[in-house]
Amino acid sequence: MILTDTHTHIYGEEFLDDIDSVVLRAEENDVKNIFLPTTEAESISPMLDLYKTNPKMFYAFVGLYPGSVNKDVSLQLSQIKPYLDDKRISGIGEIGLDFYWDRDFVEEQITAFKTQMQWSKQYNDLPVSIHCRKAFEEIFSCFNDLNYAKYNGVFHCFGGDINQANKVIEMGFKLGIGGVVTFKNAHLAEIVRQIDLQNIVLETDAPYITPAPYRGKRNEPMYIKIIAQKIAEIKEITLEEVAEVTTDTAMKLLTRQ
Repeated sequence: MILTDTHTHIYGEEFLDDIDSVVLRAEENDVKNIFLPTTEAESISPMLDLYKTNPKMFYAFVGLYPGSVNKDVSLQLSQIKPYLDDKRISGIGEIGLDFYWDRDFVEEQITAFKTQMQWSKQYNDLPVSIHCRKAFEEIFSCFNDLNYAKYNGVFHCFGGDINQANKVIEMGFKLGIGGVVTFKNAHLAEIVRQIDLQNIVLETDAPYITPAPYRGKRNEPMYIKIIAQKIAEIKEITLEEVAEVTTDTAMKLLTRQ
């Protein structure tokens, strides 16, 4: 059985003291593929340092996360774009819009998101990892402005409703499902029940959003198996089927061809 974590930040300082053990625990729990999205230019170097330790396991993404956007967005983007010429880079992310905490840099976030979506097209439809929080209407407005016939990527940590789920799936995206699906009374479980397994990929978003029963502790890739098991229970299928289908989807969608 092979499991795939399509979104984790284990290159961060939270893992400096035990990263080797984190990777070993992932392998022992059948997690063989791990995707590493970045949040700003400063996070790219530590991400690539980790990538170099195991290029067969790790997949590198670069992007400007909406929460990192500031008034110097043009400079921020200019520091990231050159990495897209590096063949080690498999995709663009974590990008998107986030208006949960504040709306200080709304236009700058929109500029960053549209620009990075344009990069995806310029670089042969590189897959994107999209963060969307309290911003679905604004995200859809950006898509209307871009007006692309095809999109390629994942709505990371999907938090919308079933109509929004169906809409992004119709556009060509998959849904990133993580620890939230294990939470008591999580509406995400009902969405998972209603959508085809082929439209789902698994993620931890480590060190954040640790699945039950480990909420409150640091998240890490080995917990992908808990998320996969929960999806198997919801859909009344085997863990092995969840692993096979979600890994196949992830590797076809998110690796640079």
